[in-house]
Amino acid sequence: MQITVNGHATYVYTGGKKLDAAAVDRQPVVVFIHGAQQDHSCWGLQSRWFAHHGFSVLAPDLPGHGLSAGEPLGSVERIADWIVALLDTLGVAQARIVGHSMGSLVTVELAVRHAGRVKQAALIGTSLPMPVAPVLLDAARDNEPKAAAMINDWSYSAGGQIGGNTVPGLWLLGVNQRLMARQKPGVFHADLAACNAYARTLDTLSAIAAPVLVIAGSQDKMTSPKVAKAVQAAIPGARLATIEGGGHALMAERPDAVLDALIAFLV
Repeated sequence: MQITVNGHATYVYTGGKKLDAAAVDRQPVVVFIHGAQQDHSCWGLQSRWFAHHGFSVLAPDLPGHGLSAGEPLGSVERIADWIVALLDTLGVAQARIVGHSMGSLVTVELAVRHAGRVKQAALIGTSLPMPVAPVLLDAARDNEPKAAAMINDWSYSAGGQIGGNTVPGLWLLGVNQRLMARQKPGVFHADLAACNAYARTLDTLSAIAAPVLVIAGSQDKMTSPKVAKAVQAAIPGARLATIEGGGHALMAERPDAVLDALIAFLV
């Protein structure tokens, strides 16, 4: 679906099911927010399941990413406000929000500052704060292929590094490398800098009223499951689902486990 948000052409994947922009709110709405240097395609299995089981699915390419025009917004707070503008454009009063990595920070920000718009929230591969190593930040600015190689090294479990794709014949690291390579120059650094600069603290999460699920990979080297547990503990009533053997790129490496956790929480 192609729409205009804040004056820029925006692509929103709807899970492989035609969705009338004027009728989005006739079903429960799920918004999937991708992470740094990604786009809507990281949500393939999860978005399609919900779209074909009674939900309106919105998986946008954030500004400057994928098929969406404009420049990357450069801060978690601005992305959260943009998601609200997306919902306003489509007449959606309230939605279930699912975010991965950078997208999980956006989900947190929405749940705190735009509480009335969030019915439920799922945080995948999350951490607060979410510091980015200087060597990775510098590479994202000066040498994007090097930064992509670092991300691939750190995003997958030991098993994922040598295979394990649930789709026979596809290489996890190769697929992610191509996905990162197709983003526009400058997006990588803007996204990682936004994660690194996000200053919200754990003590502020007590303000979140929406039901929250935190999904963590037991072998996540980028957002530690220990820190994910601290995020869960800081949010009243939040639940934690740990995916054994999963790394940071959970939707690619453990797609069925992520889907099962989301179904149990959102349906």
